[in-house]
Amino acid sequence: MTVLPSRNCIVRLSRYKNALHRFRTLGFIKVFSDTLAEEVGVTSSQVRKDFSLFGISGKKRGGYDLDELIEKLNNIFGKDRLEKVVVIGCGNIGRALINYKGFEREGIKITACFDIDPAKCKKEAAVPVLAMEDLCAYVNENGIKIGIIAVPDIAARQVMGSMVSAGIKGILNFAPLELKAPGGTVINNVNLGLELENLIYFVNSVSD
Repeated sequence: MTVLPSRNCIVRLSRYKNALHRFRTLGFIKVFSDTLAEEVGVTSSQVRKDFSLFGISGKKRGGYDLDELIEKLNNIFGKDRLEKVVVIGCGNIGRALINYKGFEREGIKITACFDIDPAKCKKEAAVPVLAMEDLCAYVNENGIKIGIIAVPDIAARQVMGSMVSAGIKGILNFAPLELKAPGGTVINNVNLGLELENLIYFVNSVSD
C-alpha cells in the first residue's frame, strides 16, 4: 500500500530544498541529515523519514550528494519542467506577482493576468493582461493547471468558480477569506492580514 505524504511533509521538503541551495552557495558538496535537520528545525530522523517516502536514501557515513539531492527534490516538485501560472486580478498584489523576478528560478512562469476592468487589459504587455472572458480558452490552449487569486474578497468565490470551470486544478488564494474548492481542485489560502495580526499579537505579548 502506497503511503501518501502529508501536506506538512511537502512543506518540509520545500524547506529542505531551500536550505540545500543555501548550502550550495557556501560550497557544500555533501550534506548529512543532522546538518539539514538543524538548518530547518526538525530532527534528523524526520529528515530521513520524509526522504524515504520518495525513495531517497543517503550513505550512512557519506551523507547525501548535494546536487543529486536537489535534483531529486526538483523532480518531486515538477521543477524539471516549467510550470505556467495565471493570475486573476491586476491590482497591487497581482502586479507585484507579475513583476517578481524570482519565480522562474523556481521553475514557475506567470504567463498571463486576467481582470474584469477593460482599462487594465494590455494584450501586448510582456505578461499580457486579458479579459476574464478569455480565461477558459487561454487555460485550455496553454495547458494551465495553476492559478492565483488576487482579487478583493467580494469577488473571490466567483473567480474561484471561473477558474475551476476553466480546468485549473491548483489555486493559491490571496483574497482575505477562506475558500474551499470542490473535489479534484487543491487550494491554498494565504491571508496576509491574518498572518500579520497574529505576528503583531505575539510580538506585543513578548514585549509585555
